[in-house]
Amino acid sequence: MGRSAESLDDNIDIAVDMLARAKAANTVLEIEIGAVGGEEDGITGAENANLYTTADDAFRAIEALGLGENGRYITALTFGNVHGSYKPGHVKLRPEILGDIQKDVAARLGDRLSTKVGVKDSPFDLVMHGGSGSTDEEIATAVRNGVIKMNVDTDTQYAFTRPVVDHMFKNYDGVLKIDGEVGNKKTYDPRAWGKAAEEGMAARVVEACERLGSVGSAKR
Repeated sequence: MGRSAESLDDNIDIAVDMLARAKAANTVLEIEIGAVGGEEDGITGAENANLYTTADDAFRAIEALGLGENGRYITALTFGNVHGSYKPGHVKLRPEILGDIQKDVAARLGDRLSTKVGVKDSPFDLVMHGGSGSTDEEIATAVRNGVIKMNVDTDTQYAFTRPVVDHMFKNYDGVLKIDGEVGNKKTYDPRAWGKAAEEGMAARVVEACERLGSVGSAKR
């Protein structure tokens, strides 16, 4: 996967190499063109960086990677995205620029778009990074402009962990061997609090599917 931690030139060069490898392995490559704020996997993106991908940068990527003839890839174009958790209003997402970029690049490609089956004016299949904390309208606008995948890692982590914390607080004496007691196997058994964690994450995934409008849709 291309990373915004690299310069654009290096990022595209890496993506070209990885796309050839992905095609040979019959997998889909995900690339990131633009800067994402916050921290992910030990890499921190400053929130005062240019968090908005330009049409010029997007076009350079598609010129290098093609329209699918060199392998299938999906693209994260940034529109103010920040990894991690944040309060409403802290991040200024502008998902409408995804549509502007799609139209701009489509106009530059012209008749070449006819080589990509089913495409009219949206040359990119897009990814929304930093989806945790986003509003319903921001998500809906992103989907209307070509987003087919959204990352909600921070929210799903919390959805998994929160029920575990609740279980531990409510069953404190049972999950610990206190004052010589043996505890309560029914409460410290990982199958008890693990089930609660899985149900919490599952509910958050269902919520994400609903907000993305994918409920009842067939997998492509």
